[in-house]
Amino acid sequence: MSETIVSLRNVVKHYTRGKQDVPVLDNLNLDIARGEFVALMGPSGSGKTTLLNLIGGLDTPTSGEITVAGQRLDRLNSGQLAHWRANNVGFVFQFYNLMPMLNAQRNVELPLLLTRLSAAQRSANATAALTLVGVADRAKHKPAELSGGQAQRVAIARALVADPKLLVCDEPTGDLDRKSADEILQLLQILNRDHGKTIVIVTHDPKAAEFGSRHLHMDKGALLESATLAA
Repeated sequence: MSETIVSLRNVVKHYTRGKQDVPVLDNLNLDIARGEFVALMGPSGSGKTTLLNLIGGLDTPTSGEITVAGQRLDRLNSGQLAHWRANNVGFVFQFYNLMPMLNAQRNVELPLLLTRLSAAQRSANATAALTLVGVADRAKHKPAELSGGQAQRVAIARALVADPKLLVCDEPTGDLDRKSADEILQLLQILNRDHGKTIVIVTHDPKAAEFGSRHLHMDKGALLESATLAA
């Protein structure tokens, strides 16, 4: 039986907007096995990104238990969560979030500045990550000098450089043309299949979801269905 890397039990998430209490997630239960590639779909406002942020330790639940990579996230304070994220999770966003004044190499090295690695080791690790995602030849180029697909590959290299257990991706192909999007999704599939990375991806694109091994569908803060795709 596969080891569970993500476990949510009775998770509730509310936000306060002025004097109004806004429910987002309603008594959510979810298990994700180590090595899965999960595609999370649903309409805007359904709670997909909130769920992703909870799994990645960017947010905390109003109530309920969240365990990721053996750690109860709902018991950690903000400083502990930051330390945990740095060691366990890689984030990939729709708009890359690269630092415009830094070249690709330096952008990928950024997460390693929080570690005790030497400058030489940080550089070597960043080069290895850029090579893995196929853009080592763009290492000295700044984000403005990269295509959208190249910039997203750099962002994935940055997410991978600290060797995280989990990759969480929020609409990672939403700003790309179909060809570039498929190349990024194929890369994620390789990272999942050949390198054992557990991946959770939020997407509105059914074609993107097809790259996952499992589909989850959200609506109004609830998981409505779960299906495993044929290999």
